[in-house]
Amino acid sequence: MSVELNHRITGQGEPLVLLHGLFGSLENLGGIARRLEEEWQLHALDERNHGSSPHTDDMDYPSMAADVVAYLDAQGIEKASLLGHSMGGKVAMQVALSHPERVRALIVADISPVTYKAHHDAILDGMQQLDLRGVKSRTEADTRLAEFVEIPGVRQFLLKNLERIPADQQTDSELAFRWRLNLPVIDACYRKLAAAPEGQGPFEGPVLFIKGADSAYIQEKHRDTIRALFPAAELKIIEGTGHWLHAEKPEAFASLCQRFLQRS
Repeated sequence: MSVELNHRITGQGEPLVLLHGLFGSLENLGGIARRLEEEWQLHALDERNHGSSPHTDDMDYPSMAADVVAYLDAQGIEKASLLGHSMGGKVAMQVALSHPERVRALIVADISPVTYKAHHDAILDGMQQLDLRGVKSRTEADTRLAEFVEIPGVRQFLLKNLERIPADQQTDSELAFRWRLNLPVIDACYRKLAAAPEGQGPFEGPVLFIKGADSAYIQEKHRDTIRALFPAAELKIIEGTGHWLHAEKPEAFASLCQRFLQRS
């Protein structure tokens, strides 16, 4: 069953749906939205169990794709272009494979339609083990999370999901913060999120894969799978970037998206 996703709409023009990655929210692609909103109407979504969207007991790519299609229906959008990063890229690919008639063009940022080995276990364990009792500030939360997650930039990203509990909802004087993420379900469903999108395809429409040159998420060995599912796909590489290519070089990323969408 689909859920009603939290969203933000900006700009004018043909609709472009933005889908964030794991542990993210609609704010993650905000810089790209600001660079594209003069030509397109941007629909930034919080995916289920993320941001301010509803928490559910399950999550996989067919159900997350159904959420996006339900959003399009609610907005009266017959056909839209999709831009997804990482997990959001897999959701976007799933929409294109399951509902090709709803997708005008597809942009996939640094992810392939394949199953990956688990590599977020330490982050999930650390976030769930983090004792939020007595935490009075994000700085204090960062200090505690550093016991589990060493890289400061990763911690900064994860802590964007920490929210202060409204006073009228506090039931424990020791707890002032909570995670917006539905961590137990994300953890339980992690294998489904590491899996490839479902469906044999192909999606015949225009597709752009954008790879960070220093990232290993899109590899040469994925070429045949990509071509089988997305025969019209093209690949662009942004030098000097890793998996967070849209944040590391937003101008280059937005420019690639802009040129692709203008001719699609």
